[in-house]
Amino acid sequence: MATFYAADGTRLAYHQAGHLAGASDPLICLPGGPMQAAAYLGDLGGLSAHRALVLLDLRGTGDSAAPADPASYRCDRLVDDVEALRVHLGRDRIDLLGHSAGCALAVLHAARFPHSIDRLVLVAPSPLAVGMEITDSDRRQVAELRRGQAWFPDAIAAFERIWSGHATDADWNAIAPFTYGRWDATSKAHYAQGASQKNPDAAAVYYSAGALDPTATRSALAGLQARVLLVTGEYDVALPPQRAAEYARLFGRADLAVNPGGGHFPWLDNPEWFVATLAAFLH
Repeated sequence: MATFYAADGTRLAYHQAGHLAGASDPLICLPGGPMQAAAYLGDLGGLSAHRALVLLDLRGTGDSAAPADPASYRCDRLVDDVEALRVHLGRDRIDLLGHSAGCALAVLHAARFPHSIDRLVLVAPSPLAVGMEITDSDRRQVAELRRGQAWFPDAIAAFERIWSGHATDADWNAIAPFTYGRWDATSKAHYAQGASQKNPDAAAVYYSAGALDPTATRSALAGLQARVLLVTGEYDVALPPQRAAEYARLFGRADLAVNPGGGHFPWLDNPEWFVATLAAFLH
């Protein structure tokens, strides 16, 4: 673990996987959740064998300190923390990866500091930052692809209650298998650890009023010169492949990679595919 300080004096921590020394620049990784400690990213399925990873614990999560001002958990304000990390690492330009809600932070950083980004990787991105709505019909179409799984009847029944507006906390847990390409021991353990890694108070602020301006963000991303890779899973109910393709088209130059049989965590579902795909893009 290493630390640095944000502009407001908050002590922030990041974790390294691979070696920062050497010819290749680090890949800065922003976790989702929102506001989940970076530990759940692991080393992204072994990507650290190809690139040095800098995994940032956002303020108030993991080993990073909580700020004096809770309003600074808003994702547009967290852009300053990412920029402070770039300066701390002594890099004029960076390669930046976001996962899920962390992609909102990644694209907001790219929109505000376009000339500091060489490559941008969006893994299973939340579409909120660009104002894209994923409908219940979109999710149902992807969910139906899993009908042959033993867990499907209970999980789809829970989804139906969520879609009808009558969900319980148990229903949100019941749909967890849809989040992964395989609902096995590894996925179950990964899911079980998630709640303890999140800061719910910070998460409630992350997308709060004023954080997002989708129209301005879309305009900025259309002119972004950085190379972009958007990764989604064939089974990802959060961003189905068809909608991921629409997201990718918002950029001037973006590639879309769909993980066969993958869900929202492609480095767990198919690490070999994930590492090969990212290593080729980042080469």
